[in-house]
Amino acid sequence: MIFCIDTLLKGGLPRMYKPLADEIRPASLDDVVGQKHILGKDGMLRRIVESGQIPNMIFYGPSGTGKTTVARIIAQRTNRSLRKLNATTAGIADIKKIIDELDTFLAPGGVLLYLDEIQYFNKKQQQSLLEFIEDGRITLIASTTENPYFCVFNAILSRSTVFEFKPVSAGDVKQAVYRAVDIMNARRDTPLTLQDGAAERISSACGGDVRKAINSVELLFSAAGERSVITAEDAAAITQRSAMRYDRDGDDHYDILSALMKSLRGSDPDAALHYLARLLEVGDLIGACRRILCSASEDIGLAYPLAVPIVKACVDSALQLGLPEAKLPLAEACILLATAPKSNSACMGIDAAIADVRAGRTGSIPRELQNVHADGAGFEREQGYKYPHSYPGHWVRQQYLPNELRGAHYYDYGDNKTEQAAKRYWEEIKK
Repeated sequence: MIFCIDTLLKGGLPRMYKPLADEIRPASLDDVVGQKHILGKDGMLRRIVESGQIPNMIFYGPSGTGKTTVARIIAQRTNRSLRKLNATTAGIADIKKIIDELDTFLAPGGVLLYLDEIQYFNKKQQQSLLEFIEDGRITLIASTTENPYFCVFNAILSRSTVFEFKPVSAGDVKQAVYRAVDIMNARRDTPLTLQDGAAERISSACGGDVRKAINSVELLFSAAGERSVITAEDAAAITQRSAMRYDRDGDDHYDILSALMKSLRGSDPDAALHYLARLLEVGDLIGACRRILCSASEDIGLAYPLAVPIVKACVDSALQLGLPEAKLPLAEACILLATAPKSNSACMGIDAAIADVRAGRTGSIPRELQNVHADGAGFEREQGYKYPHSYPGHWVRQQYLPNELRGAHYYDYGDNKTEQAAKRYWEEIKK
């Protein structure tokens, strides 16, 4: 059990240690850093809270962005009894206990339920709340770090308003850092000062997580001893890898992979290297390799067909080398793909063909194209198949698509040097 030291020194009763991040938690919307898009002067969430008419809401966003803080502020503004559950540890029994309090003196006006990490509740657990959400006896404020459209039961989602909380900018985080420093200094006989650059380092290295930044301040004060200054080097040491937000099973994983692919497609080598670096820093070598390989065919395609074997060679080298050296061939592959000419003609062509197949538009394979051995050896003449290599230009006009799809068109030549050259070649041949 950890007790607060200053209380012991003053001869008072010991009390449980309270983390600085909890102690500093804002008591009003004006004190919440970041989230201007929903909490600013004309922000929708602010207007809802100030109206006093609190609907069912789902707060979606990464850790340390103010979801719990805002929920607590809302709870203080309502006359309803507040109940809090964390879905990581709560179960049906906990929900039933809250339900049993409804319409009693314990909750005469209903309950405001703050359900943290709702993504850990299964469908049955979420459904157990539905009846009481519908009749208004429970007002639900749920928070989640995962996309609610994937992890929240549709019936609850349809009865709730979703607000997205975004990572807090370094400039906004800095406000919380200075506030944390003031509180920690109030506990000391000799105040600590921040060296130039220390606050900036803490604010930028937290990855938009205010709680993480405040925890860094608390640790720096704990480690200060008799020192009077927190240096930028101290700040760098305690935050050296803290900026990374990554969960291999969470949204961040797929967001970074998506950003890498789209940067390659968008021909931005700097952005591509940035997202590659984020993947490699958390050790996701396989994810990076898969995206790079896919981009070579999906986005560069026939505009530069050699990209595929070159990138495959880079990926093979990376997998054989392992990290950290794998960064070298993968960086080469990323720059090659980002700066290469682009064509999605193959991707669009196969997608169009698959769409027809899935829609049942297939038809019988023309007799000329069927396997000659299906009817026995020597049946080719009866088939009427024309061997293209026996004709000028290695081409002869004949039907390849089924009769039901005669005239179907899937592939359009891309607007690039390679495909346009092929187009001109075949236009000349097929005159």
